[in-house]
Formats: sequence, C-alpha cells, structure tokens
Amino acid sequence: MSDKQTSVGLSTRQVESYRRDGYLFPLPALDDAVCADARRRIEVFEFSQGKPVTKEQRFKPHLMMTFLDAAIRTPLILDAVESLIGGDILCWETSLFIKEAGDPAYISWHQDATYWGLEPFDVITAWVALSPSTVQSGCMRVLPGSHIGGLVEHIDTFAPNNLLSRGQEVAVTVDEAKAVDLILAPGEMSLHDVKIVHGSEPNQADDRRIGLAIRYIPTYVRQGAGTGDSAMLVRGVDRFNHFASDPRPTGDFTPESFAAHKSARDNRMRILLG
Repeated sequence: MSDKQTSVGLSTRQVESYRRDGYLFPLPALDDAVCADARRRIEVFEFSQGKPVTKEQRFKPHLMMTFLDAAIRTPLILDAVESLIGGDILCWETSLFIKEAGDPAYISWHQDATYWGLEPFDVITAWVALSPSTVQSGCMRVLPGSHIGGLVEHIDTFAPNNLLSRGQEVAVTVDEAKAVDLILAPGEMSLHDVKIVHGSEPNQADDRRIGLAIRYIPTYVRQGAGTGDSAMLVRGVDRFNHFASDPRPTGDFTPESFAAHKSARDNRMRILLG
C-alpha cells in the first residue's frame, strides 16, 4: 500500500488507519523545550495559588494561559487535524488531565459524544502528553473500531475517584483484552474519534501524569444541546458562526482572562447540565 502524503499533515495510510481504528498514535506535537516550559508554567501557577489546578481551572485552560493558547495553534497538531476534518478548524475545548503520583483517580470507559451535544460527530481530540503517559502512569486506553456505528448506553456513576464530571460509564461489558494503551512521551500526541470507547487507570508511577486534551471541530459542527456555546477559530475561516468566539488571553492569569474563562465555563455548564 502506498504511504503517499496527503495535502498536509498525515499520510494516506495514517488517515486510513484513523478512519478504521478511531485513533492514531504516537505523533509529534510539541518541541521538547515548549513541552517542558508548559509543564513548568502550569506548576508555577499551582505553587502561586497554593494548590493543584482545580477542576474548574482544568476546563478551557487555554483561555487563561497564553502558552496553551499557543499550543492549540501548533502547526504540527493542526496539520494532522486538517488531514482529517479540513482546513476550517475551531478549538471547541481544552482540558487538563492531571493524575498525581499514586492517586486513585481514573477515567471510566466512555464515549465523549454521548454528553457533548455536538452535531454531527465530526470531532477530534488531540491528547498531548506534558509528562510521560505510560501504562504505569495511567495512559489512555482505547477499544479499536468502537467508534463505528451508534452510541452505546451510558450510566452516571458519580464514583468519587472518577475524573469525569458525572462518572459516565458505558453500560456494556468491555473486553479489556482488546484495549490498546496509547503510550506517549512528553511532547507526543494521540488523536482519537469522539465516539471511540476509551478510559484510563490510576497513576501508579512516581511522577504526575499531565495531559492536555484539545477538542477540534470543523466550523460546520453546531451545539445541539442549547445556545450560547463558544469556541475559538484556530485555522481557516468560519462561514457558519455557530459558536460565540472565545477571546485569546493577552496575558497569563489576568483578571480579564479569568473572567472570560468563567463566562465560557458557566455557559457550557448551563447548556450541558441544565
């Protein structure tokens, strides 16, 4: 089979693999120095506030941190995403996933599309490792091909150590023998489809596991669960204007960026949680 490059980013073979399996890894994302600096600046902020990044701050942190705003525009990342959804791209959301060393926190098996309200399901997550994401540290696990077909039933468990907002979990038996561990070095990323069944185990390593999940959508996607949602154009042109425009931060952790972040989060919670 030919491995001819597509117009930008991924090769033909990589695109075919993603369409078939629902994920692709490992791919280059951030330079080593950029990755290390991002982690350092997150941890400096944590030190300044006297506690780890909170649950609320993990939502859309790129609205408060200029270095994460730059990360979502990284050409290596956007070129790969463009190969799959075209050149008019919105960043709908970012999320910081942080598991402390030895923490029992985990993510149950679930499909993102079940709860996000986006229509159609043309959504890609770029999961960028800011620290080693290994089996021991609780890397993401996926079920290949589980993105094909409809969504499966989910239940809300509200389990105390589940990092998901409601402890969302598929209400079917998962054959974990078929799961693939998406092992990533710092600065590498995986791509996964919004419908793929995925989860992760607790971090049993000696270091924190820090990942930045970037949710990209083509501009024709809309929010079907309500009005007032927001996103940020990161490449191309938005001819549809289905989302309010998130403002780029002009500085790190400024009063203006905190206010923009709170507004975006309040709107999203109102739409998705009622």
